[in-house]
Amino acid sequence: MKNNNLLLRTATGICFVAVIVSCIIFSFYTFALIFAITAALCVAEFCDLVNQKEEVDVNRFISIIGGVYLFFAFFGFCKGESGSQIFIPYLILLMYSLISELYLKHKDPIATWAYTMLAQIYVALPFALLTVIAFQVNPTTGEIIYQPTLILSIFVFLWINDTGAYCIGSLFGKHHLFPRISPKKSWEGSIGGAIFVIITALVFSYFSKEITPLKWCGLGITIIVFGTLGDLVESLLKRTLQIKDSGHMLPGHGGMLDRFDSLLITVPAVIVYLYTVSLF
Repeated sequence: MKNNNLLLRTATGICFVAVIVSCIIFSFYTFALIFAITAALCVAEFCDLVNQKEEVDVNRFISIIGGVYLFFAFFGFCKGESGSQIFIPYLILLMYSLISELYLKHKDPIATWAYTMLAQIYVALPFALLTVIAFQVNPTTGEIIYQPTLILSIFVFLWINDTGAYCIGSLFGKHHLFPRISPKKSWEGSIGGAIFVIITALVFSYFSKEITPLKWCGLGITIIVFGTLGDLVESLLKRTLQIKDSGHMLPGHGGMLDRFDSLLITVPAVIVYLYTVSLF
């Protein structure tokens, strides 16, 4: 039974990685398609989870529409194909979500408001912010170009960190990193994962000259820290809701939020880092 579960988990993981990497590299259209779909699925999963709480009734359909629209609004704006007015429909949707509670007569409208906004800020916004990293201005020509390398590096670093931390933690883990939230994580595993990521960052710096090796390492450290925190944030969410997995969409891996939890905190942190080191 364990071997079957391992095979299923491995097969799912390989397919998952292949789809994400292929869509990022192939073109900005496939990049947009895969992450708009992913944002929709993650928002839907989040809504399903929080709606299990008593007196919470987040509008799943409106939340999904909002998350997908926010992604494409950022996509169009960052690609230079639309102005800031593209965000107006999204603002109207947010206002509708607040005003509608006047008429729906829910027992706890504040809880519904809170979870509705959390679906947008915690789940939808990080996917939309990926486009800020993906599109950069060529300093020579002023042309906006699609640069998949940084996007790809975020995912590779997160995967390497998770895999390295799991392997090293399983072999040598003795000191708990955050026992209240995630008792299986260890300091040894985190350090092991970090070492693997730094090595991978140096490999990226050899093949990609977009930023210096030192800045590549800084990017790796940023992703290590905030990827781990993102994982812990989702663990806290699941513990609060008293569930093991966020869903069952990915056999052997749980739900979509389980696979993208690290990304949700990492993306805003990466943007702060990149702007800080004056990449853009």
